[in-house]
Order: sequence, then structure tokens, then C-alpha cells
Amino acid sequence: MYRSGAVMAWNVFKFCTALRAMGSILILLVLCVVGVSYYAVVLCIYGPALFEGSLVYSLTALVVFILFHFLLVMLLWSYFTVIFTDPGSVPPNWRPVLDEERGETALLTGAEYNGTVPVDPTNRRIWFCWKCNQLKPPRCHHCSVCGRCVLKMDHHCVWVVNCVGALNYKYFLLFLFYAFLETSLVTLSLLPQFIAFFSDGEIPGAPGMLVTTFLAFVLNLAFALSILGFLIMHISLVAANTTTIEAYETITPKWLYDLGQKRNFEQVFGMDKRYWFIPAYSEEDIRRMPVLQGLEYPSRPNADAQEL
Repeated sequence: MYRSGAVMAWNVFKFCTALRAMGSILILLVLCVVGVSYYAVVLCIYGPALFEGSLVYSLTALVVFILFHFLLVMLLWSYFTVIFTDPGSVPPNWRPVLDEERGETALLTGAEYNGTVPVDPTNRRIWFCWKCNQLKPPRCHHCSVCGRCVLKMDHHCVWVVNCVGALNYKYFLLFLFYAFLETSLVTLSLLPQFIAFFSDGEIPGAPGMLVTTFLAFVLNLAFALSILGFLIMHISLVAANTTTIEAYETITPKWLYDLGQKRNFEQVFGMDKRYWFIPAYSEEDIRRMPVLQGLEYPSRPNADAQEL
């Protein structure tokens, strides 16, 4: 029995290590798709078209050229912000804040909790991670890949080699948003060349350029369709103020943290509209919205205590 458990633990560790290694490969894949798309759209087709052909064609090329570079900048900005932003971890010796309005009694302190006293299972505001050996805030989950507890963990994303949590969830959503717009733009821009590729007429350009254009179209179409599904799913999660993990765990008909679509949106993107579409928060939002720090979350005024 012990031998079987040891083998299982070893396999899980190898699996987590493989996920981290896979993430580095996927980052290179994303950059390769960006490079192929840039070569096909800018260098092969719409870049030369700026100075060739009719005025209408040149203006069309200019619009595509500007949109492509704008979306590319926003995409890469959001992408690398997700990669390099810590999703949020539990501060050392963290303890829950008492809520006198709910009639909560004093919680266990670090001295009182010695690893053998069980946390009250009826109070879902108090959680303990047996892997990290520490109390953890509400909506916090342990990530087996990262080996730590992550604040408001949504999921571990191998595409960014990082967990998606309280401090970088907005950046992840913006990455999906701009990635969808960019891949859709590339797909539509290359559609005429893709159709001409299967036509009977003669297609100008070197064989290598034609193959690259064809490859860029297929890759961007595949990414656009797959990202659209993820984007729709996460929009619904934001609208309900929940996460991917919570969506599977929640069994109550009325979610405790559902404050209405407007406030749910602000819980992720902040209240300053100027920062909604860039991977950053205003200093004022950070100061006046503790929820952005991932430790405190407002709940519905009439929430049932059993939902806690």
C-alpha cells in the first residue's frame, strides 16, 4: 500500500514538471505564430501594398497595417504581463478578518493551531491548506503545479507558464481578448490569398511566400476559433463573479460573491474606465479596492450564512 502511494506521488510530480516544461515550448509556439503572421501580413502582402496598386488598395493596406501593429502591441503587452505577474500568494502568518456583523467568534491564532486542531468545517470562511500548512483566504486554492496556494485561483495555464489568479486574471482576459482580435484580423486579411491559393489562376509570389501565407491563415483561424470559446466562457465567469474552479465547486443557486454584472466586472477590471483595456490598474483603484489584492471580497448583503 505504501509502495503504491509512493509511485503515485512520484508520477504526479513528474506530471507537474512536464507541465512546466511544456509551458516554455508553448510560449515559443505563440511567438512563432506571431512571427509567421507578421511575415505573411506585413512583409509579404500589406507592407508592399502601401506603395503599390490603387489608392483604395493602399488605404486598405494602411488600415490593416495600423490595426495589425496596434493589436500586436496590446497582445504581447498583455501576454508577457500575465507571464511575469505573480497571481498572488498567501502572506506569511495570514489570519482572517473578523466580521462582527455576522456574529463570528475569535478565530484560531497561529499559537492555538498546532496542526492537530481541526478548523471548524461549518465556517467556510476559514480554510486550511494541509500541503502548505497554513490558513488561506476565501477563494484561495492550492496549485499542484506551482506547489503553493494561489489567491482567487482560476486555473494553471501552461500557455503562460503561470497560474491565473487574483493579481493577473485581468491581464489574462485582455490577452484572450487581443489574441482573438489579432488572429481574426490576420485570418480576414489573408482570406483573399487563401481563396486564390485554391483557384486556377496564377498567384504572384515565390513558393515560400505562398506556403507561409497558407500556414499563417490556417494557424490564425484555428487559434481564433479556440480562443473564442475560452473568451465566451470567461466572460460568463466574470459576469457571475466566479472562477473556473468555483464554477465546478459551487452548488448553491445564488453565488455569495455575485454582486450584479456591473460590480462583478469592476471586481476584475477596476472602476477606472481608462484602465479597462490595458494590462494595468490605476493607483486609485488599487488603493480603494481591496478586492484587487486578492484577500478580501465583498459579498451580497442578504447572503445566507450557510453559503459562507
